[in-house]
Amino acid sequence: VPGDKSISHRAVMLGALASGNTKISGFLRGADCLSTIDCFRTMGIEIDDNGTEITVHGKGLHGLKKPDKMLYTGNSGTTTRLLCGILSGQAFECDITGDASICKRPMKRVREPLSLMGADIDGDFCPLHIRGTQLHGMDYHMTVASAQVKTALILAGLYADTKTVIHETEKSRDHTELMLKAMGADIEVNGNVITINPGNELRGQDIEVPGDISSAAFFMVLGAVMPDSCITIKNV
Repeated sequence: VPGDKSISHRAVMLGALASGNTKISGFLRGADCLSTIDCFRTMGIEIDDNGTEITVHGKGLHGLKKPDKMLYTGNSGTTTRLLCGILSGQAFECDITGDASICKRPMKRVREPLSLMGADIDGDFCPLHIRGTQLHGMDYHMTVASAQVKTALILAGLYADTKTVIHETEKSRDHTELMLKAMGADIEVNGNVITINPGNELRGQDIEVPGDISSAAFFMVLGAVMPDSCITIKNV
């Protein structure tokens, strides 16, 4: 089954913010994940693709450079919203936009909580203008269960001056928390409460992306409706 999209996005992003190389196998080469690669290349991150493995040459939390053009996220809401968290803590200004569909998708849900940390983001829809600034930690109770919003806040928390505490209404997918922990971030998860202490440098890792359950679902349904069938789905 093709690689998990959410993990593929995060592997590139966190690899770019880590020191050293991150090697990614099983990466999903869909348009959305390729948009994430394009954005980080535009910000000076060298990313190699030999057809079977992606290698991200990370430059650390403060290694991104000001892009010389508007960042284009295509049709990827994940790329757009997660970048808001990362870019809010940078030492430069930049703009983000996407295709016609992305420009209709609301960004207020991520802009508002980030603004409580001091983020300076103009726009509730793309194109967005982000002025990087010193972010501040906060204690925040989420109003909806959203892995994208949660991850944007976690990533912003890496750049804050004090700890950030996030209370989830319900548990959402925790790829970001698990991957950051493996890379050396000072992050703790206690039930639905996530605490991020800034300061720790991330370290590049070898990441094997598992199969995407959404892609596997088609085969699962086919197997269920075919009498006497048996399908084994591995590494999902």
